[in-house]
Amino acid sequence: MESIAAQARRLVIKVGSSLVTNEGQGLDHAALARWAEQIAELRRRKKDIVLVSSGAVAEGMQRLGWKRRPNALHELQAAAAVGQMGLVEAYESCFRRHDLHTAQVLLTHEDLADRKRYLNARSTLRTLVDLGVIPVINENDTVATDEIRFGDNDTLAALVTNLMEADVLVILTDQPGLYTKDPRRHADAELVSEGRAGDPALERMAGGVGSHIGSGGMLTKVLAARRAARSGAATIIASGREPDVLVRLASGEAIGTQLISETMTLAARKQWMADHLQVRGKLRLDDGAARALKSEGKSLLPIGVIDSSGEFERGEVVSCLDLQGHEIARGLVNYNSVETRKILKSPSHEIEARLGYIDEPELIHRDNLVLL
Repeated sequence: MESIAAQARRLVIKVGSSLVTNEGQGLDHAALARWAEQIAELRRRKKDIVLVSSGAVAEGMQRLGWKRRPNALHELQAAAAVGQMGLVEAYESCFRRHDLHTAQVLLTHEDLADRKRYLNARSTLRTLVDLGVIPVINENDTVATDEIRFGDNDTLAALVTNLMEADVLVILTDQPGLYTKDPRRHADAELVSEGRAGDPALERMAGGVGSHIGSGGMLTKVLAARRAARSGAATIIASGREPDVLVRLASGEAIGTQLISETMTLAARKQWMADHLQVRGKLRLDDGAARALKSEGKSLLPIGVIDSSGEFERGEVVSCLDLQGHEIARGLVNYNSVETRKILKSPSHEIEARLGYIDEPELIHRDNLVLL
């Protein structure tokens, strides 16, 4: 089996906290130098690279003299602000030795939830990559609140993969890959060398293996692979402790777990809708409406909606749930939450009588709807 990284032209590489820090004791500058050296080799092979790096909080903890990762959000934000200075400084000096420029890019979920900011972020990142610059991306922890946090850099890396329409997401961790069971507890655990992104069996296997330094276990990596697959990207989960792991992957060597995408690439606007981690509202559909969306590719009409929750404006992304509460679709809604509640269960020809006007006969047009 050949590594899919060999044929990939654009890669998003995510490096976990444990691979850039000395077990939480600040940054491991020798490790950063090795990552820079490998990425420089990939650039020489004409591959576009975007780097998503953890380590800011760990570096900040070391600079502030903290031994344990804080739980309070404001303390995490303070540590991230202090540590981000050291992280960027270290990467810049490492890449400069290879005549490569780096760019610091800090993102929050709000940046990708707003269509205009999403497009701006994509344009900036693509320009940087076209210029041969290595974007070093991290979550903007200093301003992010619980509501707008990605929560971990695995999720952020997957969204950046979608944003950049990258071919492969490489998640480097302190584990050799995904195992059938937690190898720290089960001697009979076997490494999964290849699988399908989005396979529920893989998510059950992942369970939740993680260290105390970072915030993401193996489950977040498997879920990130599923998210990356939405734009057609494959994911590799491999050990960053392997010597020259990036260069060997790019040379075709199969290392770790390779998760293949079997989904078709979504259109750009539908991709953006699918990427929302939070939605403004939820619509519960009857069986007929759920079937019309899933099987017949139809628009969502108000007559098929039996309940609406949340506060949202016209044009915002809402979630569509079936009667069992499973999310089946997302879309841009044509009416705000107050109007939507007034026209629930109503045929389209009654919208004007209930509201005094009519914007659209559909609650969500099929062109503004993405199935999940």
